Parts: sequence; structure tokens; C-alpha cells
Amino acid sequence: MDGQTASGTAHTDSAPLTIIRPSERWRTLCLSELWQYRELLYFLTWRDIKVRYKQTLLGVAWAVIQPLFIALTLSVFLGHLAKVPSDGMPYAVFAYTAMVPWQLFAHALTEASNSLVANERLITKVYFPRMVAPMSAVLAGLVDFGIAFFVLVPFLACYRIVPGASVLALPFFALLAALAAFGVGLWLSALNVQYRDVRYTVGFLVQLWFLLTPVAYPSSVVPERWRDWYGLNPMVGVIEGFRWALLRTGAFPVGLLAVSAAMTAAILVSGLYYFQRMEDTFADVI
Repeated sequence: MDGQTASGTAHTDSAPLTIIRPSERWRTLCLSELWQYRELLYFLTWRDIKVRYKQTLLGVAWAVIQPLFIALTLSVFLGHLAKVPSDGMPYAVFAYTAMVPWQLFAHALTEASNSLVANERLITKVYFPRMVAPMSAVLAGLVDFGIAFFVLVPFLACYRIVPGASVLALPFFALLAALAAFGVGLWLSALNVQYRDVRYTVGFLVQLWFLLTPVAYPSSVVPERWRDWYGLNPMVGVIEGFRWALLRTGAFPVGLLAVSAAMTAAILVSGLYYFQRMEDTFADVI
């Protein structure tokens, strides 16, 4: 097909021919190609945001209501009744400070895992870097995170908590949560194309992950000898980092953060590898 199109007519320079072949080895991440499709990334992100809140009574307020009400519920049952420790902070602000980054991770992970199946018609009709789909889901989650974080400011003011210069580290912790969700989302979205029952396990996975993350309790309750292993959960470093930056609870969690960051990098790299290995089969299998 080098000199002719499929119909047998001569191929001209005005109609370049692109041949897509399955890859046989690891391909480097083509950032230039993702940049070429930046408008599609923007469109999918904006579409996800609009569809999520279309014809809803409260609109974007749901980005605040969900983490806030969960934090208040935890405050009543765990903070007030069960007397779960909160590192000397009011339990409500202790829980909500953790719910904001957790909501980013949980929602981005859930949406990214179903992003390829949700864009089935687009994938089977036109070519674009398939990574755009889960990436747009994570970017849409960052919008909700920004709204929820904006409400966190007066929430802290109500308890007369004034963060210090450590707040400058918050973008790093938010990025770490987004990268963790993106890495796991790459794995699950690719697997979901092959095995549709993966989407039924995502909800269970998120619930289990919530229990393994120090959202409703401080990581200090974990025995010291298990602390490094506990940090293999990428969200442990994120949650503890958020609390350190906003509430100034204890010293900088350098150990937990280092382990969580290393685990996030491992998940992201392996997710990129698996996603790219399976990418050429998505249009045929989906």
C-alpha cells in the first residue's frame, strides 16, 4: 500500500497514508502526539464535567457535599462515639482535610477505569492516542478537587487553624494523588476492555482502599514496624502530607512520602507499559 490506496487509485501527497502496526516492544511515551491531540483532551475533559452535572439540582456543589457529609458522618460516629484519635485536631477538620485528596483519587480512578468503554464509539471510528481517555477523566477530577479545596479554606478558618508556609507543598501532594489514580486507571481501563467484569470490582477496590488509607484515622495507630510497608499504599503519603501541610500535625512524613512516591512511580510506569502494549487491540476488542 506504499504507492496506492486500498481502492487501487494513485496515492498523492495531499492524502498521506498512515499505516498502524501493532508494537512488538516497549515504546517511549510520545508526548508530541499527546500535544497534537490537546484539543481533544480538552473537549473530553470539558464533556465529562458537563455530563456529570447536567440536569442536577445542586450542580458543582456535589463536589463539596460528598466529601463534607462523609467527613461529618465520620466525625459523629468515629470521632464522637468511638473516640478515634485525630492527632489532637478537631475530628471534623481532621477527616475533611483527608477527604478532599481522597475524593480526587477515588473519583479519578473510577472514571479513568471506565473511560475506554465509555468512549467506545469514538475509539472504534477514529484514531487518537487512547491514553487521552483516562487522562481526561483524571483532569476532570482535578476540577472537583479545586472546588472542594476552595471550601476547605473557610472550614479551617472556622476552627481558627492557620496553615504555615508548608501549604506550598500542597500542589505536589495533589499531583501525587492524580498520578496514582492515573497509573491505576491505566491498568484497570485496559483490563476493562478485555474483561468487562472489571468495572464491577472497581467499587469494591475503592472501598477497600479507603479502609487501608488513613482517612478516618491517623497513620500513627499503625505500629512502627509496619509503617514503611503501610506506605506502599500511595495515598498514605498523600493524606499525611495534606494534614502536615494544612494542620501542621507532627513532623514532615518523609519516610511515608518517599515510599508512597516510589510506589506511585512503579504503578505509573507499569501502567504505561501495559496500556501501550494493549492499545493497538482496543478498537478490535472493545
